Order: sequence, then C-alpha cells, then structure tokens
Amino acid sequence: MSSFRRIALLLALILPALYVVQAESSSSSGNPATPAEDQAQQAAAQDQGQLSVQARIRARRQQRRAAAIHDAYGHLYEIYAGEGYMRFRLPSPLQRVNENMWNAGLTRYFSERLGVSLDARGIYGTAFIEPQEGNPQAGSVGLGKPAISQYAVMLGPSYRFYTQPRFYIAGRVMGGIAMGDFTGDTNGFGTLGVLYPNGSTYAANASIIAEYNISPNLGFRISPDYTLTGFGSSTQNSLGYTLGLVYRFGKQ
Repeated sequence: MSSFRRIALLLALILPALYVVQAESSSSSGNPATPAEDQAQQAAAQDQGQLSVQARIRARRQQRRAAAIHDAYGHLYEIYAGEGYMRFRLPSPLQRVNENMWNAGLTRYFSERLGVSLDARGIYGTAFIEPQEGNPQAGSVGLGKPAISQYAVMLGPSYRFYTQPRFYIAGRVMGGIAMGDFTGDTNGFGTLGVLYPNGSTYAANASIIAEYNISPNLGFRISPDYTLTGFGSSTQNSLGYTLGLVYRFGKQ
C-alpha cells in the first residue's frame, strides 16, 4: 500500500514538470519572426497583390476588346456597294483592256467569322482594234474602239481570319456565271473576227478583303482580287480590285 502511494506521488510530481517543459518548447518554437523575415513576407505579399491587380487589368482589357469585336462583327447581315477596276485580256493580238466596274453584294454571317456572300458586278471598258489585213472594217472610224461589257453574279464563302475592333482581314472565294457583250458598239459588224462572241460562261473569283470600321455598323473596305472567266474558246485571268462602303445590321 505504501509503494502504491509512493508511485502516485511520483506521478503527481512528474506530470506537472512535463507540462511545463512542453509549454516552454511550444513558446520557443512560436517565437516572433525577425525584422528581415517580416520584410520578406511583406514584399512577397506586395508582389502578389501587384500581380493580382495586373491580372485584373488584363482581364478587363480582354473583356472590353471581346465586347468591341462582338459589337462590330456580331451582325447577321452585311451589305456593300462600291466601284472597282479590272485588267481584262482580249483575244490575241489585242492588248489587255482597263475596265471600270460597279460592285454590290450581301453577306449572311453564321458566326463572327464565317459567312456566305452573294456578289454582283458590272464591268465596262473600251477595246482598241487596229486595222487588220482582210478586215478593213476593223480599223475604220467608229469601229476601232468599241465599248465592251461583262456582268457577273457569284456566290461563295467568306471568312474573317484576323479581327480587331477597328479592322479585319478576310478571305473569300466565289463561283458563278458571267455574261459578256462585245458587239453592242460595233455597228452591226459583230465581233469583227477579233473579239469574243457574246454569251455567258463560268466565272470564279478569289479575293483578300481589308476593312476599316468607321463605327460598329459602318466600314470602308478595299479588296484586291483575281477573276477567272471562259469567254470564247479561251480563259481570261484578270486582276483588279474593288472598294466601297459596308453596312452591317441584324444581331446574331
């Protein structure tokens, strides 16, 4: 019985001592940081705060840019009209002809980038026909410079591959039909043996479109293009451009 009492007394003395030692160890491990450590922690917190502010600024800029792009290109329809120029090849030995044109069309967009365009154009020029052996009428007065014209209606996809709030660059390919009038100004002498016969043929066009936005609904475009036609028994490879105003309407 006395040994049990001695053991209990010993435990009563040891347990408080262990508690004091553990408390001192905890207090020593939780000592306040040194001034250098405080500065390092504050600098890290400031850097993190600056990065967070910059990230928020970039996010807001991206949101404003996306909203401006959608305001400009989130329309269902786009109509355009203007004028242009084309360098058209006549049958050999005639030279190429400088032709002026009008151009108008409508594009239906299925997204901010992809649409389908219906394009119409009328092209007018003057051929120069020199006197030719065996065809004296070809060089007579009033027949040496007959007016010629072509009309084309084409359809095809258009895709904006680079967009910014103020401008975009797109590519377009189209195919359709072209009609040519080469005898209307020949005083009944027909094609004079040197011009293409009147008639219709295929037409294909490829162009790069650059457009500057005056407002979200209104823009100015210029479009260098290549046109392929098949008048007569040959093909005509013609280079030119169109330019004009564009109006967008209808929200997607």
